[in-house]
Amino acid sequence: MLSIALIYPEIPPNTGNIARTCAATQTPLHLVEPLGFEINDRTLKRAGIDYWEYVSVTVHGNLQSLRAAAGDRRWVCFSARGTHHFRDFRYLPNDWLLFGSESAGLPESLLQEHPAVYIPMTHPKVRSLNLSVSAALGLFEARRQLGLP
Repeated sequence: MLSIALIYPEIPPNTGNIARTCAATQTPLHLVEPLGFEINDRTLKRAGIDYWEYVSVTVHGNLQSLRAAAGDRRWVCFSARGTHHFRDFRYLPNDWLLFGSESAGLPESLLQEHPAVYIPMTHPKVRSLNLSVSAALGLFEARRQLGLP
């Protein structure tokens, strides 16, 4: 089963929108602290609307806790600094799709240790897509490749 992990997310509506996508696709969501909001933040809940009961959310105190939860499953990092086009990359059924904070992205150490994919952008002045858009694109491309509805 695919999973999404947000490393140090900062903006509640982005996390809420990703949680809604996870609820719709029955994809587990993992959040790594520090978070830029309280987990019961009103804007976080509003973005997820009334779907929170349908998403499996786990909060991890650090990356080591996330690694322990993932076991031997592969981590796929999404980053503007990635080296593989997100559509050309071959996803596996148990991949964990990792997304970094809105302001800093993923730590460089993760990009060095794990496959890193990018979503192309044609305008040279646009440095990144919205986090919730990137997570949806990545998740749905992996699901498409794996033949999931």
